[in-house]
Amino acid sequence: MNTLLGQRIREQRKEKGWTIEQFAERVELSANYVGDLERGVKIPKLETFIRIVEVLDVSADVLIRDSVASASHVADDELSRKLSRLTPGQKKAAIDILNAYTDNIPYITK
Repeated sequence: MNTLLGQRIREQRKEKGWTIEQFAERVELSANYVGDLERGVKIPKLETFIRIVEVLDVSADVLIRDSVASASHVADDELSRKLSRLTPGQKKAAIDILNAYTDNIPYITK
């Protein structure tokens, strides 16, 4: 995971057009430490990770997405599991209920 996280940090830094030194200055770290992060030699503490995310202006899952399932992926899997246990008639009823609910979300959330 460290290597993957480091690769993601490097990708985001390069997309911004920043050198390691420029990025290190922005996140208030040494260039050597940033290099170690990008190579997967070190893993940042939580507060350092948050600073990196803020400076890169990306959501945390952009950097860890291959390591942590996204919430929508987990929800999709759970929904699929539940639907797979239903009969065809029950599936149709569940879809009808879901459609009625989603069609009315603007009214429900007011």
